[in-house]
Amino acid sequence: MSKWPDIIWLESTVSFIITLNLRSLFIRHSLCTLCFLDSPFPAHINPLVSTQIGSQLSASLSQCPSTTLANTIGIVNTTCFLHNEDLRSAWTGEGKCYRMTLNQETASPEERNEALRACHKRCAERTLRVLEKNGSIFIKLGQHLSSMGYLLPLEWTTTFIPLQDKCPVSSIKSIEEMFIADTGHRIDELFSNFDPEPIGAASLAQVHIGVLKETGQKVAVKVQHPSLAEWVPLDLSLTRFTFSTLKRFFPEYDLEWLSKEMDLSLPQELDFRMEADNARRASEYFKEHSDAPLVIPDVMWAQKRILVMEFISGRRPDDLEFLDTNNIDRDEVSATLAHVFNEMIFGDNAPLHCDPHGGNIAIRKNPRRRRHNFDIILYDHGLYRDIPRDLRRNYAKLWLAVIEADEPHMREYSRKVAGITDEQFPLFASAITGRDYTKLAKKNIATARTSAEKESMSGALGEGMLQQLVELLGQVPRIILLILKTNDLTRSLDENLHTRQGPVRTFLILARYATRTVFEEQMDIIHETGGLLHPFNFLRFLAAWTGFLRVELKLSVYETLLSLKSRLGLL
Repeated sequence: MSKWPDIIWLESTVSFIITLNLRSLFIRHSLCTLCFLDSPFPAHINPLVSTQIGSQLSASLSQCPSTTLANTIGIVNTTCFLHNEDLRSAWTGEGKCYRMTLNQETASPEERNEALRACHKRCAERTLRVLEKNGSIFIKLGQHLSSMGYLLPLEWTTTFIPLQDKCPVSSIKSIEEMFIADTGHRIDELFSNFDPEPIGAASLAQVHIGVLKETGQKVAVKVQHPSLAEWVPLDLSLTRFTFSTLKRFFPEYDLEWLSKEMDLSLPQELDFRMEADNARRASEYFKEHSDAPLVIPDVMWAQKRILVMEFISGRRPDDLEFLDTNNIDRDEVSATLAHVFNEMIFGDNAPLHCDPHGGNIAIRKNPRRRRHNFDIILYDHGLYRDIPRDLRRNYAKLWLAVIEADEPHMREYSRKVAGITDEQFPLFASAITGRDYTKLAKKNIATARTSAEKESMSGALGEGMLQQLVELLGQVPRIILLILKTNDLTRSLDENLHTRQGPVRTFLILARYATRTVFEEQMDIIHETGGLLHPFNFLRFLAAWTGFLRVELKLSVYETLLSLKSRLGLL
C-alpha cells in the first residue's frame, strides 16, 4: 500500500499548525521578517538549528513535490518557527506521530489502519487545541471541517465537533465594557437579570440569558467576542498574506479565492444589525411560503456587536437520546431539514442560510403541531446569500440530471453553473454530492454511503485529487462555494441523525424542489411567449406538469409506505 496519501496528511497537518500559529508570532516580529523567503536568520538564533530545519522542509518538498500547502509556509516562516515554543512543540508532535506510525511494522493491514486511526485522533486533538487558542476565523474553519466527513477521516471530523458550540468564552468584564462602549449603558441598566455564564459560545460570539428591564421578557443576548475588534483585521491580513505567498511559490495551489470570500463574508457576520435583518427576512419568507415546523427567534433590538432576541431553547439535532425519549421521529426531522434548506436554495427570492452546522440548529418538542410533534429552531443568521434566478434554475436542472444519472445533461449544467470542463466534471460531481463519481454514473445517488466509499474518497485526496480540488474551487463562482458549504453541512446533519430510511427520501424531496423550479421556469417562458394558446407552449406545459407530477407522486407514495411501515413496526 502506498504511503503517499498518509504523508500528505502529515505535511498538511504540520503546515496547518504552522499557519495558525503565525498570528501570535506577528505580535513579536515585524512583517518584514515574516514575508520574505530570503530574509536572514536573526543573529541570536543557532545557525545550525536553522539549517537543519530548513533542510528538513526542503527534503520534504523534494521527496513529495505534490504535497503541499504549508510546506511553503514552513519555508517562508522558518525564522518565526524557531521563536515559538507552542509551534515547535506542535510541529514536533505531529511530525513524530505520523512518521512513527507510517514507518512502524505491522502484522496486518487492519493493525496498520488501527494505528493510523489512533494517529489521526492524536493529531486532530492537537490541531483542535491550536484552533481554540487562535479563535476567530480559525474556529470557523474548524466548524466547516467538522462537517466534511466525506473527505476527511472520521477521527478529525468528530474531534472538531465541539467547535460548533463549545468554543472559548469571553469574560463578563470584557462584555460589560463592550456594553458601555456600544450602548452607553451598563448591563444592569438594560436587564433586570443577566446570567454571566454563557449558554453557548461560538467562533464570533457567545449567548447569555437575560431578562429585559422594560418588559420582563426572557431573552437571549448574543454578544460578539470583544477581542475580535483587535484580531479580525490581523487574521484577515494574515490569511491574505498566507495564500498570496502560497500562490507565489506553488501556483497550482491557488487559495486566494478563500481569503477573498472571507474578506467579503466576515465583516457581514460581524455586523449583528445585518444578522437581525436576515433573521426577519427568513422568518417572513417561511411564514408565507412553507408549512415546515421552522422557528426563528424574533429580534428585539440589535447593534453592531450586540443582538437581543426572543429566548427559544432546544437540543442539538444529533442528540439522538433526546429525540428517541420524546418520540420525535428522526426520519421526520431529516425530511424537515431537507424541506427547509431546499426551499432556501430553490425558492424564488428565498434567503440562503450558509452556516447550518449542528450548533446553529436545535430541536424542541411541540405536541401542538398538527403534522409534527417538534419544532426546528434556526439560529445565527449572520451569513446569508441570495442565489440569482438563472443560476438557481440551472442548478435545479443539474440535480435532476444527477438523480437520473443523465451524464450528458450533468456535464451541460455543470458547465452552465460553474464553468466546469469535461476533465473537471467527475471531481465537481463528487464535490456537490459527497459521493464517489462511479456511484453517480450507476444511478446509486440515493443509496447510503458505505465505509468503503468513504475511505475511497478520503484516500483519493492523496492520489493527485487535492491539487485538482484546489484548482476547481478557485474557479467556481463564490455563490457556488457557499452552496457547496451548505450542502456539506446539511449532509453532515442528516448522516448524524442515523435515520432508518436512508437518503432516499431526502433525494426525493430535493427532486421535488428542483422539479418545481424547472416547472416555474417553463411557466415563465409560456407567459412570455403568448400563453397556453400557442400550440408549442401547450406541449411545453404538459411536459413540465407531467415531470412535476411524476416526482410528486413518487414522493407521496414513498412517504405513505414509510408511514405504513412505521405503524406496523417494520422500521
